[in-house]
Amino acid sequence: MEPAIRKEHSERAWEGQSWLRAETLAALAEINEQCLELLAAQARSGAMGPSAVLLREIGPLLRSLDSDSRHRAAACPYLLVDAGFGDQQRWVWVSGYHVRDLDRRNAAAFFSIPGVTSVTRQVLTYAWHLTRSQNAAARMLLGMSAHCARLVAACTLRQVLDLAEMHPEWLQPRWLDRPRMWRDLLVSAVSGDAVAIERARMRGLQLLAADARAHLPP
Repeated sequence: MEPAIRKEHSERAWEGQSWLRAETLAALAEINEQCLELLAAQARSGAMGPSAVLLREIGPLLRSLDSDSRHRAAACPYLLVDAGFGDQQRWVWVSGYHVRDLDRRNAAAFFSIPGVTSVTRQVLTYAWHLTRSQNAAARMLLGMSAHCARLVAACTLRQVLDLAEMHPEWLQPRWLDRPRMWRDLLVSAVSGDAVAIERARMRGLQLLAADARAHLPP
């Protein structure tokens, strides 16, 4: 398959989802780019801790991304980070208590660099807006259950902004224990191979679907 044809095929795969608004995917890609920049900055910082295992695997690739390859990696039909969107109990708690009453004893923070709060704010605001305006898209792009989507949508904007300020440690890369997923995505983005990029994107969707099934009640 010629490169131009492969590129066209890759782009049309997501354009064909007519119920997904173009501006929704464009905003998602912008946030994903910022998340990749944050990951690269964390890798450059040399900080140890929960980020060390994954970043030892993919740090060189993250640091090698230029603007074009980062743009290709970011153009996934899902968010490359998570903020506990599959954790129903977390959002039940948010809906029942003031944000400042939340227990701060969460999993150790992945990011330890400046800028994480700003990106967390954008991620949570995007999620909140999406659950209110395009519930089905929120479930697909963010890996949310229907119940979590309803709980996030029930938050106020003030709550969402407070969460970002109080809990930047909620922001984590997806697939912390699957460095191969990240490697496949980043290697294909650097190479510009549209078929390989599409394969990596589809693998991500499959993993999101599997994670969603794992969180379904028995």
